[in-house]
Amino acid sequence: MSSTETDQRGPRSQRSQEADKPHRRKGEKKYSCDECGKGYPVKAYLKRHQVIHTGEKPFSCDLCGKSFSWKGSLKTHQLIHSEVKAYSCDQCGRAFTHSSNLRSHLATHSGIKAYSCDQCGRAFTHSSSLRSHLVTHSGIKAYSCDICGKNFSQSGSRNTHLRIHTGHDVYCCDQCGKHFATDAALQRHMFTHTEERPYKCDRCEKTFKTPRYLRRHQLYYCYCSINLVLL
Repeated sequence: MSSTETDQRGPRSQRSQEADKPHRRKGEKKYSCDECGKGYPVKAYLKRHQVIHTGEKPFSCDLCGKSFSWKGSLKTHQLIHSEVKAYSCDQCGRAFTHSSNLRSHLATHSGIKAYSCDQCGRAFTHSSSLRSHLVTHSGIKAYSCDICGKNFSQSGSRNTHLRIHTGHDVYCCDQCGKHFATDAALQRHMFTHTEERPYKCDRCEKTFKTPRYLRRHQLYYCYCSINLVLL
């Protein structure tokens, strides 16, 4: 066999071996999670995902102690403490720490409430708000106050309530001395001391002092809404 033939066969043999090797298709997810079956193209992505199942949160904030599963989430959280709000709404001027919060806020200006409750008809701008609202219909109150034992369906409501016990940012009515956890709650309460009824039913024109009374009226007492149901 001549050296020329050997040299020629060599490259052909190498090409043949390369052709026999399995080629990974673009987007192929060869690493899958044993817990949920979700696949990833890179092993590092799989390891990052598996933290969800272990519940491990090794990255904690030095300022408030809140812990996170990923370093990126911690960095995003720390912007809250920096007080830097680089994303502002060009319609109302309200500023936000994250661009995602600004996008979520902009939906409130559109007036579109695409997510409605199939139990009471109340509509929401965001799906997350609807999910939080649905808990109120379940009757489940999984969050309780450690001080007075009062139960709440949402953790945010419980945390707001705790301000009454801690005295932090408590709003007091200067007419009757009643305390409230939020300024909005105080403002609603103030209408009870006046004859003002700013909340009007768009079905029968009846007015109310609080949005709670208006919603109750529309659900159970409004003659127009009853007719709509019957029709």
